[in-house]
Amino acid sequence: MDVDTLSSRLAGLPIPQIQYHDVIGSTNDAALDWANKGAPDGCLVAADQQTHGRGRLGRTWVTRPGSALAFSLIIRPTQAELEHISLFSPLGALAAAQALDEMLGLASEIKWPNDILLNRRKAAGILVETSWQGDLPLGLVMGIGINVAEDAVPPADSLMFPAASVETAAGRQVDRWELMRSVLSAVFEWRPRIASDSFRQSWEKRLAFKGEW
Repeated sequence: MDVDTLSSRLAGLPIPQIQYHDVIGSTNDAALDWANKGAPDGCLVAADQQTHGRGRLGRTWVTRPGSALAFSLIIRPTQAELEHISLFSPLGALAAAQALDEMLGLASEIKWPNDILLNRRKAAGILVETSWQGDLPLGLVMGIGINVAEDAVPPADSLMFPAASVETAAGRQVDRWELMRSVLSAVFEWRPRIASDSFRQSWEKRLAFKGEW
């Protein structure tokens, strides 16, 4: 994969510029740095291998080459969106879940607030980070990591929660870049409705463990 090929695969989406890395420490770090340097809304950082990715609460998210997705989308929130800035993490979760279901016929769930479960095992995670200027958020970075192939799943003894891969759940090989396009399409589809009842209801109906002890 390279920038030109990835740009072709994502043609038609509102992504003005793309950075692609064979190996990177963290796509979120690169995207935050790019955002601080003035990258416009919709710019994307993607990598084949991520060595120092982050999850919530300081947890690590390592992306092995050729087996997973690691990408970060730069978002410049509008004035209206600033009132709902906490909903961008659920937006990423809903978009990933919808893409997995529509593309592969899976029944994914959202483990609050932003992990994606397949058969009650974590297959994807979302980390939204903010670039600030004083008290004002200049931009958001929505980082998404997805275990596509089985060898993307870390050893069980290193996990705090059981993990899974998309291909194992789907029972077939999956085109990583087609899946990325589906997730990004869903992000752009839902973003204008992020404060709507339909967004909240679509997110809530996918929540795992509702009503369970």
